[in-house]
Amino acid sequence: MSNEAPAVPSLAGGASTKDKETQLREQQEAESKRKAYREKQEAKRKSVKFDDKDQPELSTKQQGKKAKKEKVELPRKRFYRQRAHSNPFSDHRLEYPRSPDSMDWSKFYPKHFDSEQGQMNKKVEIADIGCGYGGLLINLAKEFPQLLCLGMEIRVQVTQYVEDRIIALREKYAKDKISNYQNIAVLRGNAMKFLPNFFEKGQLLKMFFCFPDPHFKQRKHKARIITNTLLSEYAYVLKEGGVVYTITDVEDLHNWMVQHLNDHPLFKRLDENWEKQDKCVELMWNSTEEGQKVTRNKGSKWIACYERLPTPEDCD
Repeated sequence: MSNEAPAVPSLAGGASTKDKETQLREQQEAESKRKAYREKQEAKRKSVKFDDKDQPELSTKQQGKKAKKEKVELPRKRFYRQRAHSNPFSDHRLEYPRSPDSMDWSKFYPKHFDSEQGQMNKKVEIADIGCGYGGLLINLAKEFPQLLCLGMEIRVQVTQYVEDRIIALREKYAKDKISNYQNIAVLRGNAMKFLPNFFEKGQLLKMFFCFPDPHFKQRKHKARIITNTLLSEYAYVLKEGGVVYTITDVEDLHNWMVQHLNDHPLFKRLDENWEKQDKCVELMWNSTEEGQKVTRNKGSKWIACYERLPTPEDCD
């Protein structure tokens, strides 16, 4: 008869297997919750879709009853996570108008649509290119309540988050006559390809480029949001005297943008005194999620602002 002790299963191995099973189950549960939440938001988005221009105005009493019946909740960012950047040269199957005249802005700014005249009573004048999760856009709404502001974002889930955020804010502040967020909207678009399809010549007053993709590798520099060719398009849609705002936490990208803007004949850099007095610079510094993350990590930020110069007469 053998005196050897019976084999005992490895606790470490069992624990490891259990951990893997638990981890897999938790991942599946999290994915299920994400899917359910996103489906719910998608249904709500389709029912609203920035298209309530035909809905009758509610009285203050009716609005109060609606607010009590439906508690407004802002979207939860953790259900919309997506990679930090997207390839601007990929085929994203985007929808865009043939020309600015064929763009229907009424579904984005329904309260600024004149149903009697059948046209918008205002045009977009501020564009946040690559608006991310909408931090700057939300603050621009409060700072410029009389101007229409548009966020352009290429990533699907991020665009959906900003759209849901605006829908929720419009519901929450429906009673506010000024800061009701009816002056901001977001669309999924590629500004590097289709900007002139959305905006007329000299339409924009301000353009923001906040923490754009640095595309570190030299062979990727052609994908940067500031290039000689793109600057000519930005100059086309900007009013004379309009401003391009740039901010980044990558010094090499900052130097790249400054060099290209300096070399372009239709842009002139604004000095530091102007930057210190301009409210938009302050908003740009503190409002974006990326900017707040840089601040938390005690990183550096570089800003450069440029005025759109008058077009020479021989170029008209």
